Amino acid sequence: MRIDLHNHTTRCNHAKGSMKSYVERAIELGIDIYGFSEHAPMDFDEEYRLKFEEMNAYVNDVQSLQKEYKDRIKILLGYEVDYLKGHIDKRVINSKVDYLIGSVHFLDTWGFDNPEFNEEYSKRNIDNVWQEYFSNIEDMAQTGYFDIVGHFDLIKVFNFLPKKDIRSIATPALKAIKKANMVIELNSAGLRKPCKEVYPSESLLEVAYELDIPITFSSDAHAIGQVGFKYDEVVKLAKKIGYSKAVTFEQRQRKLVTF
Repeated sequence: MRIDLHNHTTRCNHAKGSMKSYVERAIELGIDIYGFSEHAPMDFDEEYRLKFEEMNAYVNDVQSLQKEYKDRIKILLGYEVDYLKGHIDKRVINSKVDYLIGSVHFLDTWGFDNPEFNEEYSKRNIDNVWQEYFSNIEDMAQTGYFDIVGHFDLIKVFNFLPKKDIRSIATPALKAIKKANMVIELNSAGLRKPCKEVYPSESLLEVAYELDIPITFSSDAHAIGQVGFKYDEVVKLAKKIGYSKAVTFEQRQRKLVTF
């Protein structure tokens, strides 16, 4: 079973290609379960996400594709939700979807994964940056709002690495994820970024496995050519760690499947 649950559409204003073309590409690649998880609306950084007034249109688009391709591929509906204190909107959290991905892209107002703001790294203590990031991941898990943790160690994206042991920094967040009964995605987008590594790293995935945290698969596609990106390479990593099953969802209920 091939799964790809984290994918975007042009409604976020920084992706290219029709939703139909993404689905067609997924079918070509033999993906069995494909999820759209658009950047959810929020009253911050509004330029790079779905608008509140477009939520119904987005849902209708996905539902139309579900009907059109029902005999060829299973299509799921989700959102990727930015965890940012003071900006979580109940219209998103309470929406009727198959799953919600919780992600951290901001430390306060700093978009740390945006190359436009890279110079901010030189102004901060890198160990403190990593600690703050994973503290946010831990807080996000404790809300109980989300099903999947998006790109768990995104903070490594530009290779600004801490002096402290990464496992020691990240393990409290992993324990919170386990307690919240959440799933971690193996997100291949990191292989397209300067870090050149899957999110999460092999060492952190080992900790997740030791804690019995389930996984799913994601390409985080913002373009058609990114659908199913390096899928076999990511599966190989998962099997190396010891995983043989992955999670898919339907109406917030999860199901384990063999990959």
